[in-house]
Amino acid sequence: MEKRRLGTSGIVVSEICMGTMTFGTQADKAESFKIMDASVEAGIDFFDTAEVYPVPPTEELAGLTETWMGEWMKDKPRESLIIASKVAGAAHGWFCPPVRHGKAALDRVHLRKALEGSLSRLGTDYLDLYQVHWPDHGMRAADTLEVLDEFVKEGKVRAIGLSNDNAYGVMKSLWTSELEGLTRIDTVQNNFSLNNRRDEDDLAECLRREQVSLLPYSPLAGGVLTGKYNDGIPDDARFSEYLKSGGPRQKAMATRFVNEKSIASTKRFAEIAQELDMDVTTLATAWSKQHDFVASTIVGVSKVSQMEPILKAAGVTLEKETLSCIDRISREIMYPMG
Repeated sequence: MEKRRLGTSGIVVSEICMGTMTFGTQADKAESFKIMDASVEAGIDFFDTAEVYPVPPTEELAGLTETWMGEWMKDKPRESLIIASKVAGAAHGWFCPPVRHGKAALDRVHLRKALEGSLSRLGTDYLDLYQVHWPDHGMRAADTLEVLDEFVKEGKVRAIGLSNDNAYGVMKSLWTSELEGLTRIDTVQNNFSLNNRRDEDDLAECLRREQVSLLPYSPLAGGVLTGKYNDGIPDDARFSEYLKSGGPRQKAMATRFVNEKSIASTKRFAEIAQELDMDVTTLATAWSKQHDFVASTIVGVSKVSQMEPILKAAGVTLEKETLSCIDRISREIMYPMG
């Protein structure tokens, strides 16, 4: 398992990060502990969570994932683990998170409450990385960054980052930090996969020049790249219920992942994997982490048995010919996820 630096911080992490959003819904407590144990045994030292996990977020379950992680961490040396969590975005945005009575915001009061809650549930006095789960570009960037800067100076957070943000948000944050003399972001956590290469357009240039690391999540495009949707909607897949009986927002989100173009490209990528005698999960994970602006690829599972093809991507470097074949498919089937 290779190690890579988060931005220009002092933090070095495993090239694969274990995401935990399934812990509490798709994975029960015993299985969640097994997944985290297996991750450490495989050389993964980086774990990502959030105050609203598990998903789908509900008022009853919000924070459960952090609580379970805290219990699991009790008999582990704290400094041996790199723990990242996220403060929910504003309640008036695209989604109202089920925390703080539906009034979540990225101001001083809510940031303080969010961090205190995460630290308490995780049973730790600091986070290695604290991220804004989704942006609020309508508010003053300094109002958020000033508080995050305080967290760093207080020793409660080692590094800060963004999530689900774009080139504008990244550069606005960096510019504000430079202007105000505040701690700068070191990471951006975004959806990035063979079926969603949008971040290679403008964002990648910002990340390279500003030495900020991408933390790609959903390298399997919500499970679509495994091929489980190739022959129709299965009964127990992640987007099955959304596609069959979900509301307008749920169906729109699911259709972004599962559509004619995404299925077509998935079948083509599977052919490449077959030629390499490689599981498509391994191919997709290896491709994700093989970018100079990527620090660690965030993966997620609901069973320990799903980890094997992911872990096989550790240390794998795809040949130029393979990358060229992948690029050719992406040019012929452009932006499967829009």
